[in-house]
Amino acid sequence: MFKALLIEQVEGQSRARLSELDESQLPQGDVTVKIEYSTLNYKDGLAITGKSPVVRKFPMVPGIDFAGTVEESAHLDFKAGDKVILNGWGVGESHWGGLAQKARVPGGWLLPLPAGLSTRDAMSIGTAGYTAMLCARALERHGVTPDKGEILVTGANGGVGGFAIAILARRGYPVVASTGRMQEAERLQRLGASEVIDRATLSNPGKPLAKERWGGAVDSVGSHTLANICAGTRYGGVVTACGLAQGMDFSASVAPFILRAVSLIGIDSVNAPIAERRQAWAQLASEIPEVLDQMVYEIPLSAAAETATALLSGEVKGRVVVNVNA
Repeated sequence: MFKALLIEQVEGQSRARLSELDESQLPQGDVTVKIEYSTLNYKDGLAITGKSPVVRKFPMVPGIDFAGTVEESAHLDFKAGDKVILNGWGVGESHWGGLAQKARVPGGWLLPLPAGLSTRDAMSIGTAGYTAMLCARALERHGVTPDKGEILVTGANGGVGGFAIAILARRGYPVVASTGRMQEAERLQRLGASEVIDRATLSNPGKPLAKERWGGAVDSVGSHTLANICAGTRYGGVVTACGLAQGMDFSASVAPFILRAVSLIGIDSVNAPIAERRQAWAQLASEIPEVLDQMVYEIPLSAAAETATALLSGEVKGRVVVNVNA
């Protein structure tokens, strides 16, 4: 038996509760993992609260991340005792995820725990840090260097935002953080932001073109914010889009793209190729650990449902690590 947060659908409504499950109930897969840590991401909050149809089938164990130790393996790349991590691949949506003490998954979804990281470190980074690194790599791959101008990071008090600030600042980029919680400006500056602006300056419908300012951007907000970022990006600048906290809509003009050669790059963390994942995690392991204490707090599995509600209400800053065995 093992503990898990289980989402069930009752009379058309999603209900999450802490449950005792039998290992025989685990889904199919060739690797069984004893989970040590998981996380709470925005998508997990939507799944647990039922605010959005994230869960594809019921019952479902949420949690798009986990890290732990292999218990059993029929996969050639892994053996019992190996430390592993998982991000994405539909876990917590269509396949039981990480907010549990055990998981069974296809071995092709797993990565070895990078050298220098503990399982707690890996989940302190989680999908948020991994996504932020994918954004930073995309900016560099498309020619955005520190001399190209300020890099805007929206949703700065969230997990992706905080890691994006730390990664980009460490690489020498001038970073401007956008947030709805200006009282957290000092913390964002400690992470590396050179300036903090109120998200209200970007969140309302704007003009097709605005004054050129941003050399690049990492946006986890979407909607009007993303449209305004594109409108204010410099000639040849690059905007990476990885989230939809404000909304899925994108009411923008083609003007920034055809008059300023702005590029809008979509970032997908769920199905990214294994090679890209390995490179991103190798860079995270070497660049991130020194800032983790500024960004993370830990909760037990029993507090995950309550914390998910607070996360969606904007009451959570930084990263939430879930100790599934506490």
